[in-house]
Amino acid sequence: MNSEVKPTSAYVSIPEGSQVLIVRDENESLTNQTDENKIDFWVYWHTVSKHKWAILVLTLLIGLLTTLITFSLQPIYRSTALLLIEFDQAKVISIEEIYGISSFIDQYYQTQLRIINSRDLIKKVVDKLNLVNNPVFEPAAQQPGFDWHQWLPATWLPHSEEPPTTEDRHNGIVKAVMAGLTITPVRGSQLVEISFESPDAKLAAQVPNTLIEVYIKSDMAAKLAMTEQAAKFLTNRTNALRQELSASEKTLQTYMQKENLVNVTGVKSVAIKQIEQTTSYLVSARQQFTQAKSVYQQIQKLRGYSSEAFESIPAVLNHSLVQSLKTAELDAARRISELREHYGEKHPKIIAKKAELNTARYNTAKQIALVIDGITKEYEVAKANVKALEQSLKTNKNKIKELNRKEYQLKVLQRDVDVNRQLYDLFLTRFKETNASQDVQRLQSTVGRVIENALIATMPYKPKKKRIVAISLVLGFLLSTLLAFLLEYLDNTLKDSEDVEQKLGLPLLGSLSKLKVGKKDKFKPQWMFLKESKSQFAEAVRTIRTGIMLTGIDTPQKVLVVTSSVPGEGKTTLAINQAFALGQMDKTLLIEADMRQPSIAKSFGLNSKAPGLSELVAGRKFEECIHRIGEGEEGSIDVIVSGTVPPNPLELLASKRFQEIFGQLVKNYRYIVIDSAPAMAVSDALVLAKYASEVVYIVKANATPHQIVREGLKRLRQVNVSVNGIILNQLPTRSSSRYHYSKYAYYKNYDGGSGHYGYAQS
Repeated sequence: MNSEVKPTSAYVSIPEGSQVLIVRDENESLTNQTDENKIDFWVYWHTVSKHKWAILVLTLLIGLLTTLITFSLQPIYRSTALLLIEFDQAKVISIEEIYGISSFIDQYYQTQLRIINSRDLIKKVVDKLNLVNNPVFEPAAQQPGFDWHQWLPATWLPHSEEPPTTEDRHNGIVKAVMAGLTITPVRGSQLVEISFESPDAKLAAQVPNTLIEVYIKSDMAAKLAMTEQAAKFLTNRTNALRQELSASEKTLQTYMQKENLVNVTGVKSVAIKQIEQTTSYLVSARQQFTQAKSVYQQIQKLRGYSSEAFESIPAVLNHSLVQSLKTAELDAARRISELREHYGEKHPKIIAKKAELNTARYNTAKQIALVIDGITKEYEVAKANVKALEQSLKTNKNKIKELNRKEYQLKVLQRDVDVNRQLYDLFLTRFKETNASQDVQRLQSTVGRVIENALIATMPYKPKKKRIVAISLVLGFLLSTLLAFLLEYLDNTLKDSEDVEQKLGLPLLGSLSKLKVGKKDKFKPQWMFLKESKSQFAEAVRTIRTGIMLTGIDTPQKVLVVTSSVPGEGKTTLAINQAFALGQMDKTLLIEADMRQPSIAKSFGLNSKAPGLSELVAGRKFEECIHRIGEGEEGSIDVIVSGTVPPNPLELLASKRFQEIFGQLVKNYRYIVIDSAPAMAVSDALVLAKYASEVVYIVKANATPHQIVREGLKRLRQVNVSVNGIILNQLPTRSSSRYHYSKYAYYKNYDGGSGHYGYAQS
């Protein structure tokens, strides 16, 4: 039997004298695109309509849950105080300070904001308001939240810890206050908003006001403490200097009394007149000796140190040759620093410069040693000159020497008195200035001042119950809708004609609505076409019959093989009803070729041991194996049930005997309907499809994944059998309605002057 299906022929009656005009719309692509957009819109609307009750229920549940949680929350009050942070800047500033004043002010304000929110200030606020005993911070007053611990077994939970100490509780309250505080600078001003949130409206206003008060007082106390510390230091230092000045003056007075010094200058004038010239030389020699001795003593103190230590002595450092050598040494060091920017430490140029630097340092040290030797010699020469002059002045030596000694000591003591008096006067003046600044500090403006005090709030700040509930409903609706689209996207079953065309590439031959069948009416669907001929189900069967008849209209005989992908998709029910429908037109035979799970005999009330296909192939007569079902106006059909289940039904169906019997049946019947086994379960349908003029492939809507259907169709194509249409079974009423609405809309668009086809009278 040829399985090729001829294309359906369509006829259009055209009145005489009319001309057919083919009109092509220039905006055809735009129209098609608009139609596609409309179809997409209806697909989306269908998805929402399909899951509308689930979306509505889930949205209401989310809204109800949010409402319960929101209205169980404790109301929180918020109060805000406004603080002005003062900034005192000197009236006269340098040009360098002008360019950096902006960043300095920003840093100053950021510092003050951090101080306001410091832990020490918050701790003072807690202590001042006695928040430890405030009922708001009592553990029993805390609002209970969702405790997930109660849903866990007791053995999973950790052992209970010791109760918190007083210090821990105090620290916890400080952290809670810091968490409730919000410090926000007002942009473009020196104002700061200090807000606090609390279940107690009064406490929400007290905390910002108290914090500002504590902040201002703490700043004043810190400034006064610094001033008092400076004054204390100056007082102690002034007293010490006063004692040192008194001691130095007393020492000077005692020395003058001991040495009977009244007018040293007058005593020396008498001696000078006698040995004026000699004394003049001696004084000059002693001056030179004193200078040389001072330098010599400095050198002696540095004995044992390196040559660099002697560079601190002015006599050595001011030596011209030493200066030139030091200049060379510094120049070599500078060259090494410049070379290090371009070369490594082992580069020849750096090594050469290091050698040059070492040579310069050696020459400098050598020259310093020569200078020290020269100074030593100068000291020794000066000392010798003094001794020579003293020898020449033997008569006045003791007198002049004693006068000089007394004069020198007197100057030393006088110098100590002068220095101590200067230091004492300096610190005494600073001490008086500090005491005066303390008084000024008390009168100065504070670091900040209150612009607006925090007021007790009359309405809760949060939660915004209505807003939260409204947002939850909107989000719940969006979430539910997205979930519906996700479920629709994950649903890989076939639901309507669009799914069949898009996922299988085949047209929908027809659809059968889902029937409500009770346990007592188990076989009702098999008799539906005959018992309820005017039902929607019977009309769908006729529609399928019409489609089958129009497919291959030139074929005189119709051999239908009804199959599906998997069991339970309704192929047997369709085969029985379609056989009844064809039986109303001409002689029809129904063959139960699904010999693995036969059910037609039970549906028609036949004996389970009634002879059937297996017995017919085994050699039984046609009259014994063919059963007549139905009588009268409703029509009747002949049925060949499966009979005894053979060990291997596939061998029976593929046998030559079956081919001969089927050839005889084709001669006796106009229509033959074969109920085959599922195409994905066994290969029976592949063998039977070769005898068919039409393969009817039935799919259970919203149940069978399209991948399985495609695989079944692929198996049929592998044996050169093509399926020209799909039948959707157990289609929900709403899907069926939508499908018919879409067809109606399409045909309305097609006939209603879409711009593609039309008639024009001649």
